[in-house]
Amino acid sequence: MKVIFEHQSHPSGLGFLVKEYVQTYFTSPFHFHDLYELILIRKSHGKLYAGRKIMNFQDGDIFLFGPGFGHCFYNERSFIDSGEMAQAVAVFFREDFLGSGFFDNVNYVKVKNLLRKSAYGIQVRRNDGPLHELFSKITRQQGMDELISFLRMLSHVSSLTDAELEVMNETQSVMKLTNRDSARLEPVMKYVIENFKDELDSRKAAELMHLNEAAFCRYFKRRMEQTFSQFVNNVRVTHAVNLLLTEEWDILRICYESGYKNLSYFNRQFREITGKSPKEYRRAFKGTDDSLVMDTKED
Repeated sequence: MKVIFEHQSHPSGLGFLVKEYVQTYFTSPFHFHDLYELILIRKSHGKLYAGRKIMNFQDGDIFLFGPGFGHCFYNERSFIDSGEMAQAVAVFFREDFLGSGFFDNVNYVKVKNLLRKSAYGIQVRRNDGPLHELFSKITRQQGMDELISFLRMLSHVSSLTDAELEVMNETQSVMKLTNRDSARLEPVMKYVIENFKDELDSRKAAELMHLNEAAFCRYFKRRMEQTFSQFVNNVRVTHAVNLLLTEEWDILRICYESGYKNLSYFNRQFREITGKSPKEYRRAFKGTDDSLVMDTKED
């Protein structure tokens, strides 16, 4: 898989483009483009690599990415093996699609602020029925009706509170990746996300980039602003978070299912990344059931 810089343009010159995806799995590699992207995941689940953040995505999730924001949706093997089709609707647009400086008007300051925040990546944090309906409607429209639906989408998202919108990265430092850097790192990211349940080898990752291990570790840390080991732990803990909230499994099983062989190390990494132990995290976000928690001193 190669990273790509996508240049999107509307054939009618309107400055925005609606695309509907129906695939056996999402095939776009890690990429960025010169437009804003507002996307609804209709049907799919897996891992989203967005800037420096790794997170789970699922049916109904909505994201807004600014120009130059690197991202990729990786389907998990369980989804691919299910035989279901991955489905999404995305709207790509320029900031000046209504004319230069249009959103500088004081009446549209909420939209201007939304677009500014999108440079860090944004997720809509609630199951938003009205916005889902607009996504569905816009795929069947053309001309003025299509434009009006899109304006309603922008207005709706910009009116959401800070609690309903999650800014996904704290800084824009992730934009330091060049197209060439992203292309070199793509096989490594794919290797980790597809094999995180197994033993991962930095030497194997180095081979994918045609570097020796020491050179690879230096390059990865400099470009990704984290070590290869930290990246692996982020992927594994992201998976563990999903299992804690969706499966009725004890902590030990979740530890093993997330690629860890040692419960103490799993607990330590989980707390370092999330600020909570696995047991505390489950209780905070799902409620408590001590019968599901193997309470050990290692926690």
